[in-house]
Amino acid sequence: MDQPLLFFDCVSMCYHDDSGETEVLSDFTLRVDSGEFLALLGPSGCGKSTVLSLAAGLLKPDSGRVTLRGQEIRRPPLHMGYMLQRDHLFPWLTVRENALLGIRVRQKEPSARQKRHVEDLLAACGLTEFADALPGQLSGGMRQRAALVRTLAVEPDFLLLDEPFSALDAQTRIQLSDEVKQQLSGGAAATILVTHDVSEAISMADRVVVLTRRPARIRSEHRIDLPGSPMERRRSAQFKDYFDRIWKELDVHVQ
Repeated sequence: MDQPLLFFDCVSMCYHDDSGETEVLSDFTLRVDSGEFLALLGPSGCGKSTVLSLAAGLLKPDSGRVTLRGQEIRRPPLHMGYMLQRDHLFPWLTVRENALLGIRVRQKEPSARQKRHVEDLLAACGLTEFADALPGQLSGGMRQRAALVRTLAVEPDFLLLDEPFSALDAQTRIQLSDEVKQQLSGGAAATILVTHDVSEAISMADRVVVLTRRPARIRSEHRIDLPGSPMERRRSAQFKDYFDRIWKELDVHVQ
């Protein structure tokens, strides 16, 4: 088997505070291959976001290793995209300036090619006419689109999505999931999505991993063999079968 892009090798992780020690991950092993879209599901507080923080180099495991292309992650990887629940746009910068910010942090001044890439992303996300607007002038869905453009502008090797649509209404959420999937079709080498929404996981991912309660381990894995966009997947006859199977895993666990 080929070397995985991202690999969690027997990872354990604890948090320490005044109340004592909380074990979040225990002997956690997971591989993510190049080009794969992986969704993580599990009970609230089980450690899904901790998995992302470890992949992003923001946390170091107590034991085990997290590797990117076989090399241990010791700091945030240069070509990583991380999209959070809130857009975290800078309110005094325009949409275009926010989109270019990640590139400027890395190399001070974007190249002509990178500027064209950002303009293409703005167009694809329906933001061209709002490129010179401030975030306060945008709707919630448009702000999340702007955050997506900023995330993809750095042309990441892998992308981490931490419930990026959770604050949006259902219609906007589905529309944005379609746009994200379309943008990623030729972009990031691998993507990990953390979500509590079973339908969202099935509609977007190649593989859905269900985690146990804290300390998290892998309860089950489900390969999603559905063609088309997230909306087209939701309309397929097999969608309910996947939903029932995965929901049962979650339901059994929370009893």
